[in-house]
Amino acid sequence: AANISETGVIGTVGGIDSVPPVVNYIAGYANGAASVNPDIETLIEYASTDITTAFNDPATGRSIAEQMIDADADVLFQVAGLTGQGVLEAACDAGVFGIGVDVDQYLSLPDLGECIVTSAEKKLRESVQAAIERVADGSAESGNIFHDAAADPPGVGLAPFHDFEGQIDPSVQDAVDEAFQGLADGSIDPCEGPTPCFGS
Repeated sequence: AANISETGVIGTVGGIDSVPPVVNYIAGYANGAASVNPDIETLIEYASTDITTAFNDPATGRSIAEQMIDADADVLFQVAGLTGQGVLEAACDAGVFGIGVDVDQYLSLPDLGECIVTSAEKKLRESVQAAIERVADGSAESGNIFHDAAADPPGVGLAPFHDFEGQIDPSVQDAVDEAFQGLADGSIDPCEGPTPCFGS
């Protein structure tokens, strides 16, 4: 986001701040941007304190996004389910960049593909496939398995740039690859930076 922002202001909308992964996604986004540009301004807003509506209110997501756009944000990341769809709709309407979450939202929201630069993915398909293969070949073991950057296959990642492939400087992909390697080997902590992770 910091690499493609022209205004030096980016935004992120979360569904609710009581769900640790939502807060941590947002912290990683803000801290990652600050690592690229220490002067970047990251606007952070949560849609609700009510879990029953936090992820199901596109109108509120759109409204928050429009306020951020009015405050010069030109890259918007959403971690808010259907509420986040409203964020991406506002980004498209305003001609600014949108970043999806969980799955490749360029594919899951094709009508909004024109503004979705990429998505922060959980790589669920790959993780589930790997689990099934472990059961099938008899290598499955009890206990916790962490689907993070160090997992095989990695349990997180960035979706392709799709329509923006030709507009994104190759140095951005190089920086993404370097950061991903740092996450995998533990040399980068996404919770280090000006925006705290959940509970820190």
